[in-house]
Amino acid sequence: MTPLSWTEALPADCRGGAVTLGNFDGVHRGHQSIIAETARHARAAGGPAVAVTFDPHPLQILRPDSFQPVLTTVPQRAELLRQYGAAQVVVLPTSPALLQHSATQFFEEVVRARLAARVVVEGYNFRFGRNREGTNETLRGLCAAVGVSFVVVPPYTLDGQPVSSSRVRDALVQGQIRAAAALLGRPYQLAGTVVAGQRRGQTLGFPTANLDELATLIPANGVYAVHVHHAAARYAGAANVGPNPTFGEQARKVEVHLIGYAGADLYGQLLRIDFLERLRDTRRFASAAELGQQLRQDVSAAARIAAV
Repeated sequence: MTPLSWTEALPADCRGGAVTLGNFDGVHRGHQSIIAETARHARAAGGPAVAVTFDPHPLQILRPDSFQPVLTTVPQRAELLRQYGAAQVVVLPTSPALLQHSATQFFEEVVRARLAARVVVEGYNFRFGRNREGTNETLRGLCAAVGVSFVVVPPYTLDGQPVSSSRVRDALVQGQIRAAAALLGRPYQLAGTVVAGQRRGQTLGFPTANLDELATLIPANGVYAVHVHHAAARYAGAANVGPNPTFGEQARKVEVHLIGYAGADLYGQLLRIDFLERLRDTRRFASAAELGQQLRQDVSAAARIAAV
């Protein structure tokens, strides 16, 4: 991952290849098809496959009131883009000055001068430049004028509709974890740092790690079967998202029980959770004993699902 201002010179291994630019939030199957096509054209051109993304998302600057939580942090996004075929990932810091560039200025200063692109590959709905004035037809003309190849990748569809970050987000907000995974091509992942909690799970026989510093979208409230990644190990787990109404707690939390974990406490450690299946709604139980009985069923179900 190369974080560089649009005013800086890029290293040689980011220049002279095939380039694709976009937010790529979630790196869903539609994005993956664009990256694969970029890699194919990079090989033919004898240069690197370069994915250019932006941080923060332009909407955070342009329309912060309507901005939705992201699906991936920048490091997660870069890791996924490389996993799906990008040789280099360039992160351009988004600034008001950059967003005021016309489509032509952006093309000349970023695509041509900084990236020296030989091929530009974009999705079917790509827009760029001030007020999103630039379309694919704009980009096609700019590329043709300077001898740069231009490729438009058609939409990747699922159930008759294009896969998009909005569809992934909607599925997660509704707790439709399997639908989100189908759109992403992998389980949705949430990462957070373990902090101290009320230790109620421990008294019930199922100690949980409470997660904080959650930078991406949190799925709908409920209990989920998950995989938990810690260091180099992966555990089956049961995660609860939401309040704890049985004990009168209304704060929305994310806590996870690592099935079979017997190591030291995890305070301050980073955990990554892959959401596999939603088991049930969050609800109030008549007593701690009744909640404990339900937790045994939840953990048993999660162990079965996460072992597959």
